[in-house]
Amino acid sequence: MTRRITRTLLILTSVLLVLAVVPLAVSVTARERVAFRDSQRAATRVIAAAAEEHLSDRKPVTALRQELDAAARAGDCAAVYDDSARLVASAPCTAAQGREAEELVEKVLAGHEPEPPENEGRLLTSEPAGEVRSPSGAVVLARSAAPLDARIAAIWGWSAAIGAVGLAASVLLSVRLGRWVSRPLSELDVSAQRLGEGALDERAEVGDGPPEVRRLASTFNTMAARMETLVHGHRAVIADVSHQLRTPLAALRLRLDVLAACAEAGTAAELASAQEEITRLSRLVDGLLAVARAEQATPRPVAVRVDEVVAERVAAWAPVAEERGVRLTASRGAALSAGLGPGHLEQILDNLIANAVDAVPEGGHVTLDHQAVDGLARVRVRDDGPGMSAGTKAVAFRRFGNPEARGSGLGLAIVHRLVTSNGGTARLEDTPGGGLTVVLDLPPRPAGRPGSATR
Repeated sequence: MTRRITRTLLILTSVLLVLAVVPLAVSVTARERVAFRDSQRAATRVIAAAAEEHLSDRKPVTALRQELDAAARAGDCAAVYDDSARLVASAPCTAAQGREAEELVEKVLAGHEPEPPENEGRLLTSEPAGEVRSPSGAVVLARSAAPLDARIAAIWGWSAAIGAVGLAASVLLSVRLGRWVSRPLSELDVSAQRLGEGALDERAEVGDGPPEVRRLASTFNTMAARMETLVHGHRAVIADVSHQLRTPLAALRLRLDVLAACAEAGTAAELASAQEEITRLSRLVDGLLAVARAEQATPRPVAVRVDEVVAERVAAWAPVAEERGVRLTASRGAALSAGLGPGHLEQILDNLIANAVDAVPEGGHVTLDHQAVDGLARVRVRDDGPGMSAGTKAVAFRRFGNPEARGSGLGLAIVHRLVTSNGGTARLEDTPGGGLTVVLDLPPRPAGRPGSATR
């Protein structure tokens, strides 16, 4: 934003300077040229008056010579011609003589007012000696244009300096204005990012910037405070529900255990069925609480070593898989990191491995592999079980979406929520030869968090 404001003000200032300074410099330059020529013509007329006294009144050449010498001392060069265009007198220089000077004399003697030309850095002017219609002669005066050029150069130099100072002042003001506006917005953006990453106590500064930005920061703080209250309230409700549901279920299960120990064969079988239902209900409650926690999660991503977590979870689940006659392996891959909330990858892999081990029949195989693809960390969990139909895969990530699920039907919903809340994606594919493959594309390692690597 600072660059856009600076660029806009620079363009506006440049346009205003061009429209104001350039015409003013052109006008002053034209005025200097006119003043220079008027001064030169006035000096020429003085010499022409002395020349008329000599040519018409036949007075001595003394007064004319004095004017010619005065012109020479002033740096001018003058020459006097009679009515036949013959040179009568001149200063000790030849700049007022030659073909151009003779052409001026002829035009003046013919009663015209010629445009003074410039010859080798000198301006030539010619004035009649006597009346314009019937002059008794003509005077040509050559004056160096260097003083005029110096004044014009000074005019344009000062104009350029004024423009440069104006541009510099515009840059300073625009940069200060841009920072005054953009710095609070940048800080507000950082606060919004941190709030999105899970820092619920994050608040923005309200004292800087324009009134609109301060109001926006105040509104953001109000929103953040309400969100913090809401999230903490939901977490408290989840904790209370967890405690209130698990306690009576555990007590009911213990009572059923006591009754089954003293019951007859037929009654014991019925109580065993009830115990299985209690166990299933406990798993369902645990799954619902896990989904609720996942939906309320606001992760703050840290760098997670994917290869190490995969190896650890495979080692942890290997005894369970071996007990059920399932082979669980992990393909070796290069060191790979991803940006996830603490503990999320472990929870994701636990749910996927549990689902795969339950789905695969005895003698089946479950394998995990990982690799870097287009800047993402890709993890695949493959099994050679019965797989899923296209319709089942379309709703598998919903809660209780798979009616054929052996468990609670919440494992994939938990996985999908945890992956997407961290900015990743999850999808289901068919395993070549039969089975199901879960493909996870996890976001890259977060930048600017030194020392945040975790397992």
